[in-house]
Amino acid sequence: MAHAPAPLDNLDEKVIGLIATHQRLQPGQVTIDSTFASLSIDSLDGMELVFEFEEAFDITIPDEVARQMSSVRDAVDALRQALTSSSASSPERGVPPAPAS
Repeated sequence: MAHAPAPLDNLDEKVIGLIATHQRLQPGQVTIDSTFASLSIDSLDGMELVFEFEEAFDITIPDEVARQMSSVRDAVDALRQALTSSSASSPERGVPPAPAS
């Protein structure tokens, strides 16, 4: 029986795809080593991308982490950290927490 891929599977590719779509670039024009400056991502684009990442991965990225992102690699690392800590500290998605007694 096949299982659904974990959120961390192909994270690099997912982030590159989101950035490419947002910036109207071909995915091949965006690499893990691309800087936001080289992709013409300004501060407004950066904030919009953070919102897209949060929505796509169902996480919250703290403002101080978002401000540190200046490259595709930074974004992937921040998302990996957020996804790892979110899966370790939150209940299974779609299952509400048990009511307090």
